[in-house]
Order: sequence, then structure tokens, then C-alpha cells
Amino acid sequence: MPLGTDYARQDCSLARSLEVVGERWTLLILRDCFWGVRRFSDLQAHLDISRAVLSTRLDALVADGLLTRSGDGHPEYHLTDDGLALWPALYALTQWGEQRTTPGAPRRVFVHVGCGRLGRDGRCTGCGESPSPGDLEIHPGPGADFTVRDDPVSVGLRTPHRLLTPLPAR
Repeated sequence: MPLGTDYARQDCSLARSLEVVGERWTLLILRDCFWGVRRFSDLQAHLDISRAVLSTRLDALVADGLLTRSGDGHPEYHLTDDGLALWPALYALTQWGEQRTTPGAPRRVFVHVGCGRLGRDGRCTGCGESPSPGDLEIHPGPGADFTVRDDPVSVGLRTPHRLLTPLPAR
């Protein structure tokens, strides 16, 4: 039996969610948007994704209401409230990956600005709150390998950076 191309016959919220965010590149594009990547060229360089695929995915994310596109010529992409609502899921998947794929030490560490480090559950170890993405910084972790990539986004993430603020700095 051939694999279906959608989940139209599934009566399940997870299946419906996968219709929006389940494509291979979607979560990586959203991750980069949380990190502050806003421009097509920066997304393309950091993700090593073809222009056609990136364009299609960005159009779908805009159509699905997770991103907005602003500006002419060199538009920027910004997370909507629905896009921002995916932060806990993205953080949880990131932590799951850190536990299973990072030998010894995390590649990236998330810090509640002015308070403390985020635990695996997304709560600040200092105050116990679950901070919003705009109240977080991403820091290189002890497991970071700076020799792997030298695109502008990767270079920008070699120093602490507040989520949702533009990256790379122009």
C-alpha cells in the first residue's frame, strides 16, 4: 500500500499539526526564526537548502499563519503569535536531541536573561518560570564545534544572542 501524502483521513490533532509543521525543513526554518534569522539569504546559507524548497516552505508558513513577510525586494520573515506558540515544542525537541545525539555536553545552552539557565523542561533553574522566547538568550555550549560552519548565522551564534532579535547583525 503506498504511503499517503497527507493526514486528511486522520481524526487527530497531532496529525493535523503535522500537516503544518511536519515537513523536513519546517522546524529548522522556525528554529532559525526564533534565533533571529529573518532574511531569505541568511536562512538559505545557514540551512544549506535550495532556493526553490526554501521559497515553497516560507510561502506555506506564511499561508499557514506561522510567519509574516514584510518589506519589498529583500523581505523579512517574522514569527506570528501562532509561530511563537510552537516554542515549547521546539525547545522540547531540541532537548531531546541534545540528550540523544550530543556526546558529553550540549551544543547550545538557553539562558533566562538576568536569571538562570533553562532546564530540560523549559523552566528557568533560577526562578522556576517558563520564560517566553524574547526573554531568552542562546549561548554556545561546551559541546559546540565552531569548525563545522562559517556562514553568518553560525558565526553570530558563537557569542550569546537574545532570541527573536535580528541575526546576523547587519
